[in-house]
Amino acid sequence: MTSEPTPVHATGTSTGTLAPVTRPEAPEHGGERESIEGILDWQRASVVYKATGLSDADAATALLPSITTVSGLIRHLADVERSWLRDVMAGEPDVPARWSDDDPDGEWHVTAADSLAGIVADYEAACSESRAVAARFALDDLCAGRDHRFSLRWIQLHLIEETARHLGHLDVLRELLDGATGE
Repeated sequence: MTSEPTPVHATGTSTGTLAPVTRPEAPEHGGERESIEGILDWQRASVVYKATGLSDADAATALLPSITTVSGLIRHLADVERSWLRDVMAGEPDVPARWSDDDPDGEWHVTAADSLAGIVADYEAACSESRAVAARFALDDLCAGRDHRFSLRWIQLHLIEETARHLGHLDVLRELLDGATGE
């Protein structure tokens, strides 16, 4: 089990550069669970890192033909964390989500009332909730939802894939916003 990483919060001002931060490194050697959780935590911390230094307005700016924004991506990832771990894995009822049948893209909608700091804090809370749920199960345990189709291992590997894919989107959006690049 990896320890929970220290949160990195966005500052709210665009700088054009990404300041060095400490993110949890996945172990280069170790057991399967430690490796999976370490890689996932590095991806999660990298999402926050990519938002660091952006203003609320920049984070809510749509630069693509879609509704994709930095804030929307982070909100989406918070909902994904809660959906897969709390809803699907643990079978918790009434897990909050911003999407619905009426608004399947609900988490992507960001308004002037939404602060990047609040969105990042919610994402970090969702990740913490996910870690707490995962700690209750073995990698081979099957989920309570979705007809018990997925193991915790599959869900965590899926979260690595989903988070990494959207981290690539964040890389591109950040570079388009202010030219900032960095691992």
